[in-house]
Amino acid sequence: MQRLIFLFLLGVAAYYAVFGGEYSVLEVRHTRLDTDEARVTLASLLAEVDSLSVRAEALENDPKTLETLARERFGMIRDGEMLYRFADHPGDSEEDAGVSSAER
Repeated sequence: MQRLIFLFLLGVAAYYAVFGGEYSVLEVRHTRLDTDEARVTLASLLAEVDSLSVRAEALENDPKTLETLARERFGMIRDGEMLYRFADHPGDSEEDAGVSSAER
């Protein structure tokens, strides 16, 4: 009977050592998964910051980038150039295509 009680207590102690307490095997695994996910997110954010830094540097110091932006976004032209703007065909609007205002 003593041996059975000893084995039972040993089993309970082993279970508590592996699955119980603040730093159980499950908690460590969950923490590792969270850490891996955070590292992936961090790498993605660092890549985005690098991309935005390069873009900001180009907008501050690169005349060709500024010219491209001015031409594309604001329709600016150089002296002697002509700007052609194309209007949408009246039949191409959403209302003419049968799209109701609730679907927009």
